[in-house]
Amino acid sequence: MSARLNLAITCFPTFGGSGMVATEIGLAMAERGHRVHFIARDLPVRLHGMTRKVIFHEVTESDYPALSHSGTYPLALASKMIEVSSYEKLDILHVHYAVPHATAAWMAREVLGDKSPRIVTTLHGTDTTLVGTDPTYLPITRFSILRSDAVTTPSEFLRRATWDGFGIPDTFPIDVIPNFVDTERYRPVRNRAHLRQLFPGLAENEPVLIHVSNFRPVKRIGDVVSVFEAVQRKRPCRLVMIGDGPERSPAERRIRECGLEHRAAFLGKQESFAEILAAADVFLLPSEQESFGLAALEALSCGIPVVASNIGGIPEQVQHGTTGYLAPVGDVEAMANHVLELVRDLDRWRIFSRRAREHVLEHFQLAPAIDRYEALYRRLLEGASRR
Repeated sequence: MSARLNLAITCFPTFGGSGMVATEIGLAMAERGHRVHFIARDLPVRLHGMTRKVIFHEVTESDYPALSHSGTYPLALASKMIEVSSYEKLDILHVHYAVPHATAAWMAREVLGDKSPRIVTTLHGTDTTLVGTDPTYLPITRFSILRSDAVTTPSEFLRRATWDGFGIPDTFPIDVIPNFVDTERYRPVRNRAHLRQLFPGLAENEPVLIHVSNFRPVKRIGDVVSVFEAVQRKRPCRLVMIGDGPERSPAERRIRECGLEHRAAFLGKQESFAEILAAADVFLLPSEQESFGLAALEALSCGIPVVASNIGGIPEQVQHGTTGYLAPVGDVEAMANHVLELVRDLDRWRIFSRRAREHVLEHFQLAPAIDRYEALYRRLLEGASRR
């Protein structure tokens, strides 16, 4: 039996792909018998009710008046990393999102010296394509990436974007370990009763479109509404919106102005929504930027075809004409036509649904991804630390 690892994970605790992936990695490693710690500002969303298998360490900032507007979180995080590493004798510190987590990990290693754990940085998207390449943060983000003992990305697109965006030679190793999905939690169970609770008058063959995100501008929530309106003009349908963020209120206002509020349901943040997702017919993801698109993968695992933008890492999981359809960013008409193609022919939809599920089972299951992370951790412990 392989030696037990002592692993710490740092991630954002809020709803979002990076935090959810990080939490699932930690829980899976704990199930394999490894000792797992989470170092974060708050308890990650998916750890609620499941904390006995892991140890949580809260990062608290000083309330000293002179520091009240100085953004002390990275320093407080680095200090907590040093503290936990010192008394827990960590083997690995796996940080998710470059800024500020990878930077805090580097600061902690500088203090710990030879007693420092190996640092693994997983980049998730906007931390490199948007925040990290901002001139304000680019030098420190690049430095933190280069000083990590290992770097991973969930897609080939993001690996290339990291090399190009930071002027890093492609000889610098970055492992592509695709995101994964719990195929037992997200499975094809089409119980329309969940949808009838939202829409009492829902007809048996009435299509239901669904979108899940953090409702930031990059998700193009207005396009989700536009696709829904375009489909509705040709075939009555419903829309389910899960998540919250700055674009939610404008979208709700527009739905009311169009008189479609009885056909749309905004559910806000939901910790568990697999049953509703599996009961829908088409998942919409018209984003202008996606390094992977975890929500789309969860839909595919439920056997729900995806209509999405043909950008970033989306084509690495959504196969055009096989598991869903891709269209140029902003091409609402094309997306609406693709939705109509799917919902007009039940036999066609069933073929797409079956292929979607098969594609996930073949390429995006949890266990193979955890195997790769575990192998990466052990490989690092056998080699020298990158300084």
